[in-house]
Amino acid sequence: ICKQSEGVGAQMGRAIPAIILAAGASSRLGQPKALVEVRQHPLIFHMVSALESTGCSPIVIVTRRELLVDIMLSCPSASVVVNSNPEAGRTGSLQVGLIAIGETQGRLPKRVIICPIDRPGWSISTLEKLLSGEGDLKPAKDGRGGHPLLLSRDSIEAVMASKRDEPLRDIISANQIEVDDPFLHLNIDNPDDLVVLESWNGYGDDLLPKGASGDS
Repeated sequence: ICKQSEGVGAQMGRAIPAIILAAGASSRLGQPKALVEVRQHPLIFHMVSALESTGCSPIVIVTRRELLVDIMLSCPSASVVVNSNPEAGRTGSLQVGLIAIGETQGRLPKRVIICPIDRPGWSISTLEKLLSGEGDLKPAKDGRGGHPLLLSRDSIEAVMASKRDEPLRDIISANQIEVDDPFLHLNIDNPDDLVVLESWNGYGDDLLPKGASGDS
């Protein structure tokens, strides 16, 4: 079970929410990306645990209906919501997640972390850098931007005002923070990417359940 802990995102009682985008069809991969097993646990488990370790709250996972139960069981501490039209694109999924946060908090968040499930190669330290920053931010390695994204209130409002099939890159322009994460540009898209994923060490043994070895 994922444990909630305090971190940068929960300092001064101002927890920053996070949205994991996991509604894609995974047609090229041939299996749901969120449920790919990494070190004996689903990928979605690792990502939620990492977000919780920095104090992000609430954590909302946006997925497709056929994955709802499996993802709920994989990480019961997160809120899981369904995008009924995931083929329209990630902007629509992000809107679903923002609405879910708004329903919980009574308003749209001032800031939010956005994590696509197929881009897991960031580190805890990179996430902490984003949470400590201001404005719209994304990590970069060798000058090339990556994930996750930190969105400000203006960008959140811009996303909500956009069409659900409008590409996020046309709505958001984030400043880059250079980081040194070796797997930052890992993009889980096809079976060959799973070979690279085997070399990824997750987000650290401390986030694995007690008694789990984490060995593949």
